[in-house]
Amino acid sequence: MNDRGHHRHGHGHARETPADAHTGANPVLVEIARGEMTESRHRGSVAVVDAHGDVRLAIGDIVSPVFARSGIKPIQALPLIETGAAEAFALGNAQIALAASSHNGSPVHVDIVGNWLTKIGLSADDLECGSSLPWMEEDRKALYAAAGGASPLHDNCSGKHTGFLTVARHLGHPTRGYIRYEHPVQQRVLGALEQMTGMDLFDAPKGIDGCGIPTIGIPLGNIALAMARLADPHDQPEARQAACARIRRSMAAEPYLVAGKGRFCTRVIEALGEAALVKTGAEGVFCASLGKLKLGIALKIDDGAGPAAEAVMIRLLQKYELITERATGQLLNLFEPPVFNRAGKLVGLVRIAEGSGL
Repeated sequence: MNDRGHHRHGHGHARETPADAHTGANPVLVEIARGEMTESRHRGSVAVVDAHGDVRLAIGDIVSPVFARSGIKPIQALPLIETGAAEAFALGNAQIALAASSHNGSPVHVDIVGNWLTKIGLSADDLECGSSLPWMEEDRKALYAAAGGASPLHDNCSGKHTGFLTVARHLGHPTRGYIRYEHPVQQRVLGALEQMTGMDLFDAPKGIDGCGIPTIGIPLGNIALAMARLADPHDQPEARQAACARIRRSMAAEPYLVAGKGRFCTRVIEALGEAALVKTGAEGVFCASLGKLKLGIALKIDDGAGPAAEAVMIRLLQKYELITERATGQLLNLFEPPVFNRAGKLVGLVRIAEGSGL
């Protein structure tokens, strides 16, 4: 039996490290400076793991469970491929990328999701993610100008939810209530998470994500293992290996659909492709599948600060020498992100704290 709710050891699982004995507060990873003073400090933890379960880097507590939120959407998309649903409905890279996305709700995202729902015989009314306005102000203004309102299509999780509905349609499951923990689609997603993280999640902490689906508490080390296995599914069945490859290809081929204009994930994937498939999550979570190095990353900023999580992720990509000379130019303002006031004047920056281990 698996060790329920605990960081697992042995071949194929994130193994015991000095971090397993972590006590006290996580270290300060990021500082935000304004003028001549450090205005705020953000503590957090980081796990970098390979697909054999060896921990390559552990900073802070990587054993206590965290909610990975949208950081593991690529893993949650595996049943869409493995069940044959994607092939049955002739889905392309665009739909697969959207299934793994936290998109801006821009017109292109909305149009593709809407057409995808039509293809499976459903509509926006079947989405149970709730309605939200587009991420970008320019898209919100355009929506208001057209006398339109927010719909479930605009929700940043509508692609993931349409993926779940596609699985339900293909397998003949009810589409109503597909977000419930006990629904067969969510049980398939849970199974994929268990296999990729190397954990029995039956007794793991549970909650409800912002979009309504179950979210499961998993140690950072095991989340990183799942992301490493996405990059290198050598110990997974052939169908899982093919599904991982399909998701990697789709995200790399359609980085704009993974997030959108100006977004960290889109910019990094545009610059680095499968070498660094990064994926943001709410409350300071960030994950990455490093195809070139066959590593997985999972990090969590304790106070949930997104800019701090981005700062740590870009530093890790630098640390592992993934940012090419060409990519450096594309990502320049991500290395020490500037802080501007409302008039657009530079007033500070986000930086990695000295002594953080990064």
